[in-house]
Amino acid sequence: MKNRQWAFLAGGLLVALLLAGVVSNYASSHPDGLDSSLLKGCTVDADDNIVGGSCPAQQARDHELADSPLADYGVRGVGNSFVSTGLSGVLGVLVTFAIGAGGFWLLRRRGTTPTDGDATTATEGDAATSTGDRRHADANG
Repeated sequence: MKNRQWAFLAGGLLVALLLAGVVSNYASSHPDGLDSSLLKGCTVDADDNIVGGSCPAQQARDHELADSPLADYGVRGVGNSFVSTGLSGVLGVLVTFAIGAGGFWLLRRRGTTPTDGDATTATEGDAATSTGDRRHADANG
């Protein structure tokens, strides 16, 4: 890979790491469209706890992976929420990058097929050799 391509790749990775590690902490904590539509029909308090009414959100339960190390946009065991969210984002970017790079590496290693230029060159070389061989055979013939 050329130096310019490495610089572009490194720059993109750096931007992704900065966005995930720092900017993600400033994302809105208000419910998105799905959350707010699930709360229709219920009364909620300032902490988004359901205090009355009837809505689909009342049947919500924890996900099977709720106890995983990176659950709920944080890293379990890190007390500072800013650091926990940033570290979770950075780890997510690095894991995604590693999986993507590994996939591209595997695709590249599958084997190279000759390009049109390679096939044409080999064919022309073979044709020139076989023509020369026929001339040589005719002259000696």
